Amino acid sequence: MTVDGTVAPGWETVREEFAAFAAAEPNPPEAQLAVRHHGRTVVDLWAGEDTDGATLSGVFSLTKGAAHLVVALLAQEGVLDLERPVSAYWPEFTGHGKERLTVRQLVAHGSGLISVPEGFSYEEIADDAFLAARLAAQEPYWEPGTAYGYHAFVIGALTGEVVRRVTGRSLQEVYEERVRAPYGLDLYMGLPAELEGRWKPVLEMLPTPAQLELLAAGGPLPELLRTAFNWHHEPPMDMVAYANHPKVKALGPASAGGSGTARGVAALYAAAISGLDGRPALLEPATVADVARLHTPGQDRVTSEADHFGLGFETQPAVGPEAFGHCGAAGGNGFADPVTGIAYGYTRRRFGFPGGLAPENGRLTAAVLKVARGL
Repeated sequence: MTVDGTVAPGWETVREEFAAFAAAEPNPPEAQLAVRHHGRTVVDLWAGEDTDGATLSGVFSLTKGAAHLVVALLAQEGVLDLERPVSAYWPEFTGHGKERLTVRQLVAHGSGLISVPEGFSYEEIADDAFLAARLAAQEPYWEPGTAYGYHAFVIGALTGEVVRRVTGRSLQEVYEERVRAPYGLDLYMGLPAELEGRWKPVLEMLPTPAQLELLAAGGPLPELLRTAFNWHHEPPMDMVAYANHPKVKALGPASAGGSGTARGVAALYAAAISGLDGRPALLEPATVADVARLHTPGQDRVTSEADHFGLGFETQPAVGPEAFGHCGAAGGNGFADPVTGIAYGYTRRRFGFPGGLAPENGRLTAAVLKVARGL
């Protein structure tokens, strides 16, 4: 598998690691890797039969990084008070203990509102305003604020409704006006029509026979996991169909409906901690420390992961306690590490096995950090 793109002098080992991974993949990964160091692009690579550095596609929960950056920015500016009850901004958000939930607990996946019993259609789950109205009246799957669990397809709708109540603008609009457009990010919540020519669909996983055996041996999925990922809906959600759905692409739901490139993901995190092209960093050091701080000790009720979230962002144990970011279902990841100044973006158009954070991120991240720590 040919690897294209460039690396800055001194970063050649990252290209070697990326090429080794791409050569070992049984199917074209259609992957992109971009890294910025203190805001400067040092890695810009891609591999696949139908992908280049500018190819846009669905990035799933990498979108959550953009959404939670908006929340962090508004909290930093005092527009949003994380310690206030959600109901202080959103009066309809009451009942079953919801009125006691703080904004901070909501952003850290603590509401228990992971779905509704019947699930959602593709058209419904693409519409954050619809989701917010429906979930405000829903009984949570656990007492709000007493536990946490991954709100896979609805967290952006819930936090986005708080953003809308406090600013009068949708989370997508605030992101576009305050973050994406000023910093020129190739990461969109709602794909502009003029960029359709650069967009290519997410591709299905093509597991090997050994991987199929592993999938078959996994047994039935836990109920809350099925619910949070909308697999309890009839028919169950198809993740590839979701990402490629026209309404998802057009509306850019803030939980998992963004479109972008690895360049865009890396630039998002560089804008957060380092600034870009003469523009200052979006987040102050105290805010960076707050978003990275562990907010959810213990086990995730949905995914069973431990110590899963900072302020909406996922913890990054392979990087360090100061790092924050978010992965995506097809295998991608994005993170910022203020200690080394690294902003990392990795995307896949073809699902990696078994879905979620792809294992090659460990090797790629280690190669990136080794160079950065040696400089």
